[in-house]
Amino acid sequence: MFETQQEKDLFIGRLSEEYRSSNFIDPHVYENYKIKRGLREPDGTGVMVGATRISTVRGYVMEDGERVPIPGQLIYRGIDVNSLLKGYEAENRYGFEEVVYLLLMGKLPSPSELEEFTSLLVSLRELPPNFTEDMIIKAPSRDVMNKMARSVLAMYSYDDNPDDLSLNNLLRQSLMLIARLPMVAVQAYQVKKRNYDRESMYLHFPSDDYCTAENFLHVMRPDQKFTPEEAHLLDACLIMHAEHGAGNNSTFSTRVLSSTGTDTYAAISAAIGSLKGPRHGGANLRVGQMFDDICANVSDWTDETEVYEYLCKILRKEAGDRSGLIYGMGHAVYTLSDPRAVALKERAGKLAASKGMLDEFNLISLVEKLSPGVFADVRGSDKMICANVDMYSGFIYKMLGIPTELFTPLFTIARVAGWCSHRVEELSSGSRVIRPAYKFIGGKHLYVPLNNRK
Repeated sequence: MFETQQEKDLFIGRLSEEYRSSNFIDPHVYENYKIKRGLREPDGTGVMVGATRISTVRGYVMEDGERVPIPGQLIYRGIDVNSLLKGYEAENRYGFEEVVYLLLMGKLPSPSELEEFTSLLVSLRELPPNFTEDMIIKAPSRDVMNKMARSVLAMYSYDDNPDDLSLNNLLRQSLMLIARLPMVAVQAYQVKKRNYDRESMYLHFPSDDYCTAENFLHVMRPDQKFTPEEAHLLDACLIMHAEHGAGNNSTFSTRVLSSTGTDTYAAISAAIGSLKGPRHGGANLRVGQMFDDICANVSDWTDETEVYEYLCKILRKEAGDRSGLIYGMGHAVYTLSDPRAVALKERAGKLAASKGMLDEFNLISLVEKLSPGVFADVRGSDKMICANVDMYSGFIYKMLGIPTELFTPLFTIARVAGWCSHRVEELSSGSRVIRPAYKFIGGKHLYVPLNNRK
């Protein structure tokens, strides 16, 4: 029936038009049936669907039934994440491995516990024999996130006990994934670079002497060199991205799949697919693209009026990617500030000075300062809006010489610690398959014999 690709494309186009003509849902339906779109309450807060001991996010308090904005807080197992960062900096040590232990186990480790735990993670870094050749090199992907998801699924085949849901096995699988994902990400990028960018690839072995942040820079860079300042800043980024409550899309995806009793590899690959989305983990890429556009179209980066006017154009869909979004601004929970953005901004400024990139840092800070006024003027919104973590994380990665293709994979490398913690908690304490309801509004129809249809 179809002899050419053009004929197939035309038919698919007709199918698309047919779909649009009969599948529209009027937005008023959601109001009429009091449907919580996106599992959100009318005020934007999340619908309460469970309990967790792992972490919480705070951007406001309730007083007399009203939301009162407060400086944002991110709490890991009852400990403010900023106090963790300051503690590691005061002791001049890396902290991501300790945060992984904290999230999984629910307490800070003793010195001997941390040493043993870190040693175990290091021992799990190397990928299975022939995994790189068979799963990464032989099937290159343009997108590193897709390759990471596929690689995680493939690890099921290399596991002698993949479906066992005992606590021992869940922890074993979790630690293995946390240890191996940095290697998967870097190797997937190197293979992508060779096959699609026609550039040389470098496949370095991990080092037993380095922590996660150091090792990532060691295997990612062709010359394997980095400074302690760079590694400490990357370590801070990993800590800030490791967890963000049970309700964020990728973590909730992990819990939804885990509630069915599926295996660890299926659950975590689904979370990676969620994080890839530009409305979730992929947002840091959009921030970078937005600033490239601003830099190209604003002649004086220090001129507040010129920057303000261009941001107005972005919001009016007259500039940028025409989405009407100022990427890096706004958050579902945080109001006055995102603690991750505050922490990373402070540390980014210091590195920018040493890297000769203060002009770009000051432009980002200016966009953060001006954006609330732009929203008020263009949209008449009085909603408090603050910079989120994506505003500064991508800039930090750029200063560290990390290619854009690895921005969201780095988010994954950190967040898998939170995903695994929530998976273990869901399977340990959850008792029901997660199954929200949808209102059917399709009406009633009679079957029409095929020969009687138009």
